Amino acid sequence: MRSVIVLGSTGSIGTQGLDIIARHCDKFSVSGLSAAGTRPKLLAEQAIKFNVPRVSVFNPDNVQSVRDALDCMGAEGKAVEISSGEQSVSDMASQGADVVLNGITGSVGLKPSIAALQSGSQLALANKESVVAGGHLLFDAQVRENQINPVDSEHSAVWQSMRSGKRSEIAKLIITASGGPFRGKTREELKNVTVSQAFAHPTWDMGPVVTINSSTLMNKGLEVIEASRLFDIPPERIEVAVHPQSVVHSMVEFCDGAVICQASPPDMHLPLALGLSAPDRLDNVAAACDWTSPVSWTFEPVDNQTFPAVKLALQCLAASEKHTAAMNAANEQAVKAFIENRIGYLDIVDTVAETIETLDDKLRGEPLFESVEQVGYVERKARRIADSVADKTSKKR
Repeated sequence: MRSVIVLGSTGSIGTQGLDIIARHCDKFSVSGLSAAGTRPKLLAEQAIKFNVPRVSVFNPDNVQSVRDALDCMGAEGKAVEISSGEQSVSDMASQGADVVLNGITGSVGLKPSIAALQSGSQLALANKESVVAGGHLLFDAQVRENQINPVDSEHSAVWQSMRSGKRSEIAKLIITASGGPFRGKTREELKNVTVSQAFAHPTWDMGPVVTINSSTLMNKGLEVIEASRLFDIPPERIEVAVHPQSVVHSMVEFCDGAVICQASPPDMHLPLALGLSAPDRLDNVAAACDWTSPVSWTFEPVDNQTFPAVKLALQCLAASEKHTAAMNAANEQAVKAFIENRIGYLDIVDTVAETIETLDDKLRGEPLFESVEQVGYVERKARRIADSVADKTSKKR
């Protein structure tokens, strides 16, 4: 039986991961949960259901709410060890579980990812920002080969497809994108997009930041960066194809012209299950494609004029690790400003681009970070500039 720690347990990734574990309780046990604490009742329910001995609450202000929820459900608060604060999440990740599922959103997930690897745990990684913000720091933390199991559906698809050949035989990675809710629109048509419209993703049910990122295609830009670093493939050998049906989750093209893809109906349970159980597969995970009914799969190129995020991400990837960290931090601030109605929809990626342009000279030089603290320094600077750009934009509206 594998012991599992779930980081971000009350979010989309965490809840689906725990659903898989519940269906396969003969194969997994949960030794720890971590969450922000904004959904105390759900966190308490998870702790009781899975008989979890330890819970980490990222925001100390939410600890009492979690204790109260546990007490209301008939569990004495002292029966579950509760720690709090950012460091407590990394401490939780370093407990030495067989698998740590990192479903945290944002670059704050980097330190727990590193802690999990250093402790020897297999890292089921759904926190793409760990790779985007501090990729080499993450990889250097591995104590053995193949210690990271990618959980994002696109990277899981590449991971699975790569098994069909040697790394030296790979010619190209093709990362697919649904196109989001605004596929086919022009920039002019997107000028007055509202927050609720941007939240209406046609395929996936995700958290607010990831959903907005998917609509701008910034999420795809982050995934291209992650794919390049995870699989050691240069950016010029990675393409993005818009695939509205979201059935082909990504493809690998080999040197002889063969293309291997991983296809399944859009359901995060499948990549999550493999992330938890690899190299074995679990049964009773997700429905397969129905081959008895007519179906069409379509693919089209990205409209880089309307959705410049992928092109910007590739430019940052080619520049340095510091550029990608700054891009990610600036984007988080820009999305926050949009959700708060301080800037318009098109201003999100424009704010990120202006932030990178402003910081470019300072980011040049040594391309790699020397520490997690240095990552934080660059991110804070990028957030400040992004906020300044957003404030300037807001005054013009």
